[in-house]
Amino acid sequence: MGFAVMPLLRLARAGFVMAREGVFGLASLPDLPAGPRLAIGAARLLERRSVRDKSADLRLSDALNRLGPSYVKLGQFLATRADVVGKEAAKELSALQDRLPAFDHEAARRAVAEALGQPVEAIYESFEPAVAAASIAQVHPATLRDRDGTLRKVAVKVLRPNVQRRFQRDLQSFYMVARLVERFHAPSRRLRPVAVVDTLAQSVAMEMDFRLEAAALSEMGENTAQDPGFRVPSVDWLRTAKGVLTMEWIDGRKLSDVEGLFDDGQDLERLGDTVIQSFLRHTLRDGFFHADMHQGNLFAETDGTLVAVDFGITGRLSPRERRFLAEILYGFITRNYRRVAEVHFEAGYVPAHQDVDMFAQAIRAIGEPIHGHDASEISMARLLTQLFEVTELFEMRTQTQLIMLQKTMVVVEGVARTLNPRLDMWKTAEPVVGDWIRENLGPVGKLRDTGNLVGSMFRIANDLPIFADRIGRMSSEMERMVEQGLRFDAETAEAIGKAEARHTRSGRLALWIIAAAMVAIAAGMWA
Repeated sequence: MGFAVMPLLRLARAGFVMAREGVFGLASLPDLPAGPRLAIGAARLLERRSVRDKSADLRLSDALNRLGPSYVKLGQFLATRADVVGKEAAKELSALQDRLPAFDHEAARRAVAEALGQPVEAIYESFEPAVAAASIAQVHPATLRDRDGTLRKVAVKVLRPNVQRRFQRDLQSFYMVARLVERFHAPSRRLRPVAVVDTLAQSVAMEMDFRLEAAALSEMGENTAQDPGFRVPSVDWLRTAKGVLTMEWIDGRKLSDVEGLFDDGQDLERLGDTVIQSFLRHTLRDGFFHADMHQGNLFAETDGTLVAVDFGITGRLSPRERRFLAEILYGFITRNYRRVAEVHFEAGYVPAHQDVDMFAQAIRAIGEPIHGHDASEISMARLLTQLFEVTELFEMRTQTQLIMLQKTMVVVEGVARTLNPRLDMWKTAEPVVGDWIRENLGPVGKLRDTGNLVGSMFRIANDLPIFADRIGRMSSEMERMVEQGLRFDAETAEAIGKAEARHTRSGRLALWIIAAAMVAIAAGMWA
């Protein structure tokens, strides 16, 4: 049973911190069964009086920041999974402020020297204290001396010391809660909580390898080299490693400082258009987009160029998904609701046994109110929420590959609205979406698709001998299994025996003890 003690203790501490910060007070008690309602009521006795006047997003932000980087990332991740935590909780989590104090400057210097294999003085002419700190890393201004002797300012992103080890430790607790939920709360099994934690683990592991972020910056730079009014920082590959990323320093103003942008003489309406059109261009044309485009990650240079930073989280769409997305957006723009409905069926988003005409009628009820109104009167976030509610009525399956895109679209709209409160989202989107539709679904696009199909058929023909050989070997193996039965080698049989013995001795008892101790925490997190 010892294997469960430390994760249990860490979860107990997390529950205590959440109770103190008033997180359990956000649960909707009337909708809960008597047991969890009683447990949450008891947990609220620990609540500090000062938190009762705090908003929901501040309570969550303070609690998760106190618990550390792993919990901040968990909150940010769950903000993208409204299907798991519910729409209201996802909305509150989306406002989570990723703000941790900077770690020691000397520790940052040691981390850089260890990652790059040289003393900091040998790498940079200067290395200044951090100017921004978040859950995974912090950013330091520095200067380099190029071969021609000129000085160049750069930004150095440094991974927090021990953050990987701490995340792996907290991950054990997350998996424990997920397994308990799957075991004891049957309705939650369809959401696959363990698979949700798997996805979180993979996402953060990639985010903590700055070589991957550098690759994302490089790819986005190539994709957008000819784009008007948009660019990303260049990467200094020689001074980049797994835990250190050196890139161009951006002299610009964050889009969060709207008054400063106005004082700079920036064209705020044009800047808002650029935010939306750039995102749609990257999504539809490239199938590769910045999935964390909030105001803090976007800068405006003096000439009005939009610069995006922090590519730790990115998203991708396949050509097929891009086509469906474009047709759905264009259908709303042109008020062709029948086509929007048909695309949902063609993509397999809505089951075939549903009625297309009824679904088109439901789509019309969502789309018609947006026409003739600007963003000050209709919110894209509200529109998407209504769309999800309608599609749920028609048994639309959760499309995990589109969840990140949907969340980012809402964030992008919010950024654009802060710059231009009267921005018309659909009118702004039409040039990009319309051009993509005409280029990819018109005559030229059909010819290109035909060429791709012919090329694919030739590749399949070339691979036929390989396929035939594999099928032949598979057939022989299956015939042998039918005749002789399925057999394990000695090592596999021994491993299965040991695992079963461990499970029998302590597994059931541990799970019951953990379940009893975690009623309040599990109920609060999954309410």
